[in-house]
Amino acid sequence: MLVSRGATETKVASDIRIHELDAAGRPRWDAYVEAHPEGTFFHRSGWKSVVESVYGHPMRYCLAERDGAVVGVLPLGQVRHLLFGNALISVPFCVYGGVLADDQAVRAALEGHATALAERLGVDHLEMRNRRPQRADWPGKDLYFSFRKGLDPDPEANLKAIPRKQRAMVRKGIKAGLVGEIDDAVERLYAAYSESVRNLGTPVFPKRHFAALKREFGDACEVLSVTQRGKLVASVMNFYFRDEVLPYYGGGTAAARAVAGNDFMYWEVMRRAAERGVRVFDYGRSKRDTGSFSFKKHWGFEPEPLHYEYYLVKAGAVPDLNPSNPKYQLFIRAWQRLPLGVSRVVGPWLARGLG
Repeated sequence: MLVSRGATETKVASDIRIHELDAAGRPRWDAYVEAHPEGTFFHRSGWKSVVESVYGHPMRYCLAERDGAVVGVLPLGQVRHLLFGNALISVPFCVYGGVLADDQAVRAALEGHATALAERLGVDHLEMRNRRPQRADWPGKDLYFSFRKGLDPDPEANLKAIPRKQRAMVRKGIKAGLVGEIDDAVERLYAAYSESVRNLGTPVFPKRHFAALKREFGDACEVLSVTQRGKLVASVMNFYFRDEVLPYYGGGTAAARAVAGNDFMYWEVMRRAAERGVRVFDYGRSKRDTGSFSFKKHWGFEPEPLHYEYYLVKAGAVPDLNPSNPKYQLFIRAWQRLPLGVSRVVGPWLARGLG
């Protein structure tokens, strides 16, 4: 039985204590995430600081203890927007999330704490972004897939592992004289990424979102920009966690297509990561039957289904906030025609609700 003790703490009869993370607890939280076999970069406590500082969304990071030791964590954030509703998400603006726990009792306690919190806050729904199924009794989505593949220490072996047609695109970028450069700032990333997502009909995040990530995660958050004779072609922000690299925010300028800029960029991420000892390349999330889904398959990556599971509070059905929804097609086509400067001004207000 769970006994509520206000909004920040729950005492569980089995001696599991759940409370909200404070600044002093961050090292213990991150050490647990680092050691847990299902831990991801998106479970790190730094996301709490980033989302709260950039968007003002309240983040409820739930830490479970037994006899004073950390035995589980659940990062949650409440995203409320005039157009897109009110949700409690693990984790907003991230592709992975959900409970990390030592055992099933701890998992059940954290899930119970989360559903009670969702009810108390009166959200539309609670969303858990799991890499593997956890709650068969909750409705879910089969829309999203991740793409992960091992890296060889030998760059030439990694190049040969790319299917022939895609490998030819990488070589096209190499022959075009493209160069990869590590950036300390996010200006070039923002220029390329904001242009790219505008062309896709998607609102862009504010520049301070990327600056906050770089500041919060330091060397674990790297920006790689691709140039040709000094001119920006493409740029990507990569996350490093344990022995994995995940290129997360990336895009190309108008010049990228002619010189295979995006293909070269991801190869450059792969090549550099392998050289520094990284052994897993995580291509991130894509929606089924989209251009990015096909692009990643052409690199020889096999899609792995993600399991987004929902506890419905006020909502009558699982939300469908994605560009594949037909009701958003008119908006997407209009957004693609916006001047780039206008999209950079209006986009962040919309994007803050698309957690």
